[in-house]
Amino acid sequence: MAKAASQGHRVVLVMATDGAAGLARSDIGDLAEVRAGELAASASVLGVARTINLGYRDSGLDGSVIGGLASTSVEQVASAIADIVREENADILVGYDPSGGYGHPDHVQVHRAVRAAAAALFAQEPGAHLRVFEATLPREPIARAVHLAARVGATPADFDPTEFDRAWTPRAHITHRVNVRDHLAAKRAAQAAHASQSGADEGVRTLEVLGKLPGPVARLLLGTEFYVDVTSATM
Repeated sequence: MAKAASQGHRVVLVMATDGAAGLARSDIGDLAEVRAGELAASASVLGVARTINLGYRDSGLDGSVIGGLASTSVEQVASAIADIVREENADILVGYDPSGGYGHPDHVQVHRAVRAAAAALFAQEPGAHLRVFEATLPREPIARAVHLAARVGATPADFDPTEFDRAWTPRAHITHRVNVRDHLAAKRAAQAAHASQSGADEGVRTLEVLGKLPGPVARLLLGTEFYVDVTSATM
């Protein structure tokens, strides 16, 4: 997003849920309110021109929150997304990969809704200039690292490393690798803005680990972003 904004593109960030069911420290207070402020700060650092919150409830890691995004009809969410694409006359739409990254039910629902929105837009305007991408990571190195961590006892006893065998996207299916090293300072500042996601009463959060990476390691792990062009799959 920072790279696109620096090149003069208008970047619109759509947030589906309030994040209220996420893991966080119990002393934070109104998590939805806190995360709305963090989102605004993060978007500002990245140069985002407009931030839109669709207003759905966070479904939680197991999707059990009543009325959460995961239990909302795909068509309803897709309609909202399609309206934004039309309003902004957007030429690129980015969603999650089919596994929702690490499998969060709301991420999976966003994946479905973005694809449905794109399909509806193409049906209404065949030959539209819209391109559709899904943000992801290469599956294989992450799965190997997780299995290694499990073997050396670095994960909780009830953790199942095989879940990551289906996470993100096989390397061979990735179509675009974007070098964002020139914007790494903005990326890390945007991550740091989401402070409520950097800690919890128990365990270690991924964002906490990423925030402590030394510069050279951060360039290696965070300096490339990965996408899959699924435009043809949604036409």
